[in-house]
Amino acid sequence: MTFFLGHLPLTVSSQTHTNTIPKLPNLTPKFIPNLFSLAIAITLTSPLPSHAIPSLNSSKPPPISLTTPFSQSKNLQLGLENGKIRPCPSTNPGCVSTNPKSSNFDFPWTIPENSVDNAIQRLREAIIETQKNVKFQPVEDTPDGKYLQAEVDGKFDRDVLEFLVKGDVVAYRCMAAKVTYVYPFTTAFGDSKGQEARLKQINGQLGWFSPSFDSME
Repeated sequence: MTFFLGHLPLTVSSQTHTNTIPKLPNLTPKFIPNLFSLAIAITLTSPLPSHAIPSLNSSKPPPISLTTPFSQSKNLQLGLENGKIRPCPSTNPGCVSTNPKSSNFDFPWTIPENSVDNAIQRLREAIIETQKNVKFQPVEDTPDGKYLQAEVDGKFDRDVLEFLVKGDVVAYRCMAAKVTYVYPFTTAFGDSKGQEARLKQINGQLGWFSPSFDSME
């Protein structure tokens, strides 16, 4: 339909115009993997809050320190204790000591007057003559006497000999360095007879006085 506004024609269409919504771009399946990869990349590179990461040790109980005769025997202490020969460890039945606190007690030796000056040298020689594969530690000159330590072949492994020479008295401890245990590691296997025999060999070579309970009767 046409009208005239002044001398200008004006045409009015009878067609009705409706509002249209713009269409989103068509997301074809080929774009989906790319978007998925981008999401993963952002997630992996983004810092996570510390409380979002569970502790791996949060449910683990604290370590328990077990002390058994077997574990104690692995840390046998050597050397003097307060200037004296140590007693035999309760975990080591293969031991003899002049320390009165020992269950396997033996009396100290007495050095003859003519051997006091060279007692350490004579003691070393007697150990070499009677024992196998002897290894000495340097002699320690302490305020409580001269301390001599030697390692020799034993029944099961190596044994340790400790001597403290003070004046004309010799204190000592003779001990198996390795303790053998019977399952379940609560009963030690061994006795002190072998150590007593060794000490008799050494003192027999020296000829020093060795008191005993029998000699006191």
